[in-house]
Amino acid sequence: MTKLTLTNYAQSNTTVLENEFIDHHMVKANGEYVKVYLLLLRHLNKPDGALSVSEMADLLECTEKDVRRALKYWKKQNLVDYSEQADEHLTHNITAGSDVMVSNLTAESHNTPDIAAAAPNIQQYRARKERKEFKELLFVAEQYLGKTLSSVDIDTITYFYDTLHMPTELIEYLIEYCVENGHKSMHYIQKVALSWCEQKISTVSEAKASTILYNKNCYSVLNAYGIKGRAPAASEIAYIKKWNEEYCFTLDIILEACNRTMNTIHQPNFEYTDTILKNWLKKNVHHLKDIDTLDADYLREKEKKKKLSVKPANSVKSNKFNNFNGRSYDMDSLERRLVQQ
Repeated sequence: MTKLTLTNYAQSNTTVLENEFIDHHMVKANGEYVKVYLLLLRHLNKPDGALSVSEMADLLECTEKDVRRALKYWKKQNLVDYSEQADEHLTHNITAGSDVMVSNLTAESHNTPDIAAAAPNIQQYRARKERKEFKELLFVAEQYLGKTLSSVDIDTITYFYDTLHMPTELIEYLIEYCVENGHKSMHYIQKVALSWCEQKISTVSEAKASTILYNKNCYSVLNAYGIKGRAPAASEIAYIKKWNEEYCFTLDIILEACNRTMNTIHQPNFEYTDTILKNWLKKNVHHLKDIDTLDADYLREKEKKKKLSVKPANSVKSNKFNNFNGRSYDMDSLERRLVQQ
């Protein structure tokens, strides 16, 4: 077995990690596996530091299968050794200097010893895991996502529950809403959750009202363009979201811009509509009456320019033939001369 020195000095609040582990083992290992190894090291020299597989899974917010996979990996690396015994206990050995430290890892057992003294936070995690509603939430999430939740998935849902303080029914609706709209990525689901948090949405009814309004805006824009029978494309949704959230325009103003787009170029064009709205944003438009004021100002300015471009009726157009003094003739005298001839 490869010898790797893991030394915990006298400091009770410090865990020392050998550089050899960082240089040669950590860089090649899965991050979740490293967490398991560090947790074992954390409780290595504590007399009451024995951890069961289920307790390690709770602390690391992963599944027991994930913990077992990590143990098997480190066993292959010759850094951890363990064996399953007949009484369903796992004994693992970690090389520490010239001595071998032994701790008991209990496979699933209802007689798991209380190790709160070794890990003060475990009661918090265990309490959450044992909540019926949270377990049901994880089960429902798996049904919607159509897969077994990974440790990252569980961690994200836990973040919704513990940090964002979202009720379980709201988290269920969040996942349902995202999946129904074709998004199963936990990263996307988290973005929606954060958006709802910013909007101070805390109930399912509030979330439904928000999503209904959002969908109404999307389909109203498509109708204004004369587009029917299809859902908005991703790029179109991005524009509508920008007009709503970044420009902060109400639906009536957005639809007015869409109507003007159709009247001007006679075809749907989100970019052209965005130009109109961006111009209104610069001119501090907040209501339809503000647009009426801009239109009136535009017509007055146009009329003013038109008047300035019109020349007086009695003005004589200057050209090269007018650059001399005109002669005057006595027409009666000329007529008499012609008669007398």
